[in-house]
Amino acid sequence: MKALRWHGKHDIRHETAPDPVIEAPRDAIVKVSSCAICGSDLHLFDGFMKGMKSGDVMGHEFMGEVVEVGKDNKALRPGDRVVIPFTIFCGECEQCRLRNFSLCERSNPNAALASKLFGHTGAGLFGYTHLTGGYPGGQAEYVRVPFADTTHIKVPAGMSDEQALFLGDILPTGWQAAMQCEIQPSDTVAVWGAGPVGQMAIRSAVIMGARQVVAIDNVPERLAMAVRAGAISINFDDESVVERLNELTQGKGPEKCIDAVGMESHATRSLDSVYDRIKQAALLETDRPHVLREMIYVCRPGGILSIPGVYGGLVDKIPFGASMNKGLTWRMGQTHVNRWADDLLLRIAEGQIDPSFVITHTVALEQGPEMYQTFRDKQDGCIKVVMKPGYRPAAGAATGTNP
Repeated sequence: MKALRWHGKHDIRHETAPDPVIEAPRDAIVKVSSCAICGSDLHLFDGFMKGMKSGDVMGHEFMGEVVEVGKDNKALRPGDRVVIPFTIFCGECEQCRLRNFSLCERSNPNAALASKLFGHTGAGLFGYTHLTGGYPGGQAEYVRVPFADTTHIKVPAGMSDEQALFLGDILPTGWQAAMQCEIQPSDTVAVWGAGPVGQMAIRSAVIMGARQVVAIDNVPERLAMAVRAGAISINFDDESVVERLNELTQGKGPEKCIDAVGMESHATRSLDSVYDRIKQAALLETDRPHVLREMIYVCRPGGILSIPGVYGGLVDKIPFGASMNKGLTWRMGQTHVNRWADDLLLRIAEGQIDPSFVITHTVALEQGPEMYQTFRDKQDGCIKVVMKPGYRPAAGAATGTNP
């Protein structure tokens, strides 16, 4: 089969990879119909995450048709159309029984290795380093899904790939980020990062009834998309985030703050960002936590910091004393996708939210390597890339770019 494979920093190739086979009785093989490039994939593309090996298949946001199942998999049959959550879970361990699916105790075969770094391991993840299991990802023609009788979301008839695909990651991630905020009708919710996860968090906060939602970014297309959802925009290249948030909250600061950026904060004018880039280049720090610092500083005392953005290692100069003295609550972690899936499926079916709004580019899988660069550099108005094996645009359509 063909797949997108990692061969080092900024080196993604469309090439032949081994065909997946059933390895365990609960497995399934899925023929991929659609997959996407996620912001978390850029951490691998940019070389910030440890544990990758040359030839690893990329991608953790994908869906398709079941073509084969293991002998003990009674939940799926060939022909079923499914979205596959990026978090692999057994459904039986203590964490799974608590519905903490991203903390599954059984799905990471490299748990001993991950535990040396983190103390304890979380769930196995598709296409995301050997610290999280080394599972081949979904930017491919076919994928082996372990624990497939639990690790799936069935797609109802009549729902398009574009509507359903993001149930595997960015929609429940944005939703969980907002849920962690315990949003009240009087709240101001500030969202740093108006990329795909930020867009889903913004719409989730609007649905949950926040008084005002503020989107913070410096990409005009992303801010415009957030404004269409009902958010107030702040372009951090043009104005002070702290001053504008204080203005919007009568000097009290937002009650709830969401970091949808993570380890690659792109702020360029602040001294702490320069500091982070120097330490990162000297291998003295792995992540750039400018957004975390700013959230701690501006958040209202007694507020909540929700962190769906991925961090991979060590951060420096975090004003933890300010966080403690202001009584801030931190909530974070990988997404418990299936905790939210049934509710979100219903909301899509009823038209309350259509996640396809975020798609700006639809391309064939073989265009993936070039689209990593386009997505990373935010070229051509790129906000979200969907790839389809064998895709050919309709006659007369603009190649690769959605209207």
